[in-house]
Amino acid sequence: MKISRIELYQMPVPLKEPFVISLGAFDHADNVVVVIRTDNGLRGFGECSPFRSINGESLETCMIVGRYLAEGLLGQDPENIEACAARMDRIIYANSSIKSAFDIALYDIASQNAELPLYTFLGGRKDKDLVTDYTVSLGEKHKMVSDALLVRERGFQVIKVKLGESGYQDVERIRLIREAVGKDIPIRIDANQGWDPETAVAALKAMESFNIQHCEEPIPRWNFMELAGVRKRSPIPIMADESCCDHHDAKRLIDLAACDLLNVKLGKSAGIFNALKIVRLAEKAGMKIQVGGFLESRLAFTASAHLALSSDSIIHCDFDTPLMFTEDSVSGGIIYDKQGVVTVPDTIGLGAFIDDQKLQKLSKIVINALK
Repeated sequence: MKISRIELYQMPVPLKEPFVISLGAFDHADNVVVVIRTDNGLRGFGECSPFRSINGESLETCMIVGRYLAEGLLGQDPENIEACAARMDRIIYANSSIKSAFDIALYDIASQNAELPLYTFLGGRKDKDLVTDYTVSLGEKHKMVSDALLVRERGFQVIKVKLGESGYQDVERIRLIREAVGKDIPIRIDANQGWDPETAVAALKAMESFNIQHCEEPIPRWNFMELAGVRKRSPIPIMADESCCDHHDAKRLIDLAACDLLNVKLGKSAGIFNALKIVRLAEKAGMKIQVGGFLESRLAFTASAHLALSSDSIIHCDFDTPLMFTEDSVSGGIIYDKQGVVTVPDTIGLGAFIDDQKLQKLSKIVINALK
């Protein structure tokens, strides 16, 4: 089996309301869909959501780099994912977002050819519930309280709150949210690198009584050498996100004892192939993992959900952004049930795709089939 044709589609999707974090505000998702076709008739789907402030990519760069990757992968064996990943890395450094879309499509093809659901192909089992949180954007404190109440009223079991503007104001935001939603529902916080180390420690100590499940990336990613000190002084568990992109980052953070948990995102790791390396490192270190994402649709989050079933070390899911879209173009894929429970399809392969009628409406690049 050989790769015979690759298509790249631009898929921008408006959000129901702006998604705001300490790194900026977003009113739509600029996503790219990759379709890989083989000479025996299989078709694999992948998707990425480039984030300029985190992985340094945009929709436009993904389309340009995607052409380079596609030209390099034509004629290759899609089941040899290790070789395809190495080939993409030789073609261009970094660009983890667009590489993740190719990686997902390759895993879709490989698991289809094996006639297995992707989670089974990855060695996983359906032996646990996947439950997503729902995120409250950073903003005016009373609006954040109102949004948090709405999350609870919609039945979600966990509330995630974006912070990182200033330590004092962030503590007040959480105090008001906890007072409004009650003491029992778990709250996760994410500063998105917004605090310096001293502010982080002061804010986290001030939030100790608010039943915070964990805090993601409290300080700038480049300052990872200070993260262990923040962790040591924090009463709240620390999760590495932007500072943990691939398995090399994960090993560094584990060796430094810099965090309590790791946040794995396919758009950071360049896909499932490297994400599994992070999972194995975490398992060996006895660390727990959250699987999250950027602003992908249900297409890429279906891949993330399959990954989440592959290890007992993966205990948290952050799969909420497709619920923020004004439209859903994905057929098949994960289903959002009551209380944020996510159901993974048992169809072979990824189990998520975009039908041809919808694809035809998108701007695209086609890398010609082999002669």
